[in-house]
Amino acid sequence: MTLRWEAFLDRVQERGEYSTRLEAERAARVVLALLGAHLVGAERSELAARLPETYALILLNPLQATEPLSSERFVRATASWIEDATEQTAKWDIGAVLSVVADGAGEELTRRILLQLPAGYGLLFGCPEPT
Repeated sequence: MTLRWEAFLDRVQERGEYSTRLEAERAARVVLALLGAHLVGAERSELAARLPETYALILLNPLQATEPLSSERFVRATASWIEDATEQTAKWDIGAVLSVVADGAGEELTRRILLQLPAGYGLLFGCPEPT
């Protein structure tokens, strides 16, 4: 089931405890652009189909990555793309966005996504690492 744009952002705003929708949208755009650079194949397409169109396009047309980022480097990259962010605030932003993404993706797709990513991303999604 595809989430509506408003519902998706409302959930991100609530989980991130952002005071404005603009803050939630900024976090969602950056996190999904970076995530899209690290997902391939059916998992990226299936996840995009469950996101609002705006965010699906960001996921499907990601920033270019030359190599997979460890979860720590993903946090640092996120911090570098969000104005005035620190690694601590970037973790907060990532958690707010990716926990909503995991809810929308469902357990099985989230598990397959995590299998594509380096170890450590489970925590960023608010899920256990797959075995």
